[in-house]
Amino acid sequence: MTTSRRQFLATTAAAAAGSLFLPSCRFGPRLRPPVPDDQPLRLFAIGVGGRGRDNLEAVAHEQVAIVCDVDERHLAAALKLCPGARAERDFRTVFADPVALAQLDGVVIGTPDHTHFLPALLALRHGLDVYCEKPLTQTVAQARRLRELAAANGCVTQMGTQIHANANYHRVVEAIRTGAVGAVREVVVFVNGTDWSASALPKPAPVPEHLHYDLWLGPSAERPFTADYHPAGWRRYWAFGGGTTADMACHYLDLAWWALELDAPTSLLADGPPPHAEGTPKGMRCEYAFPPRGERAAVVVRWHAGADRPTAALQQRGLEDWRNGVLFLGDDGWLISNYDRYVLGPAARAAAFVPPAPFVPDSPGHHREWLAACRRRTQPSCHFGYSGPLTEAVLLANVAYRAAAGRRLTWDAAALRTGDEAADALLDLPARRGFAG
Repeated sequence: MTTSRRQFLATTAAAAAGSLFLPSCRFGPRLRPPVPDDQPLRLFAIGVGGRGRDNLEAVAHEQVAIVCDVDERHLAAALKLCPGARAERDFRTVFADPVALAQLDGVVIGTPDHTHFLPALLALRHGLDVYCEKPLTQTVAQARRLRELAAANGCVTQMGTQIHANANYHRVVEAIRTGAVGAVREVVVFVNGTDWSASALPKPAPVPEHLHYDLWLGPSAERPFTADYHPAGWRRYWAFGGGTTADMACHYLDLAWWALELDAPTSLLADGPPPHAEGTPKGMRCEYAFPPRGERAAVVVRWHAGADRPTAALQQRGLEDWRNGVLFLGDDGWLISNYDRYVLGPAARAAAFVPPAPFVPDSPGHHREWLAACRRRTQPSCHFGYSGPLTEAVLLANVAYRAAAGRRLTWDAAALRTGDEAADALLDLPARRGFAG
């Protein structure tokens, strides 16, 4: 570490002590000097099992100074990968430690959905850069708060939609934007190869000795432990996740969002089986209406998750074998894509298509994009200004399904409201004492 950087960190230590619960900070990244490539970034990894472990491995070549997990097994494995790191079970301990905070550059969050918001919020308040798994938050209002705070404090942010870095997505964006299928007026997005659903609460079970369950619950209301919650089944329950939609829509809607430069829908209609109070559905769908903007035509985006399949749209084009995909329907043809490949149709349109010269820059990888931006004080491709509105739209589908299935809701993005009392009540959630933002 150079002398100038060491001096900078020392001068910010005192400022850190008083900023934990302030809406912004006085020592944010605008004051941070760029970090040379040969100097490691000092990172705090929160959640280091499952997807969090993948994130940890992706940044372990930097200096992971602190690792945190509520599961002792995950924590022990993380310390083997990052020997010498400080180990914590409660991330709040670090955010209450001004000396530790002043030595950090960024935070990597790989916890379950219900515990994304608070550590991200506290990190942004302290001017730390943030990489956070998708969906960015558990609620629409939380996503808006993180987006606004990140912008206000100049933090470098990235939501963990790793597929965004795939070359195939880049080529699809280029094709759509250069008119491969003409003006796009409808997009059908479907993920039928994933089922995160539950029709009942599982039976209570003893809390494993290796798990700090109260910390795992975090902001959620107290409830008995079950073996289906940890380490992965939590996605099936509204208390902690949002089913297949919250898990997968950020990956697949991302392609339509990016290619068509979408921002916020003006209305939406979700439907599916009768909503369950606790468990997420086996299948659901949502139709979003986006108004025209600039040269872009009005667009209808149809989301189909789990057992809900857009059979007619696929059969009409001979695409029955696609389990997951994004189908762009244009005036002059169609294009379908998954993570790794895309196909144009009809046949005559495909034969005449000449791919444009690439203009979307190649990615070094989703995590490395963020790390490079942290060094240079720029923004990577899925910063919260982009991924925050995407997350809002994804989570709105669950809100509409749970509160107003079969009814079209208007969406006032500026005011953050639908005008429907039941739906608006689901735009945010109360947090347990000690875990509120």
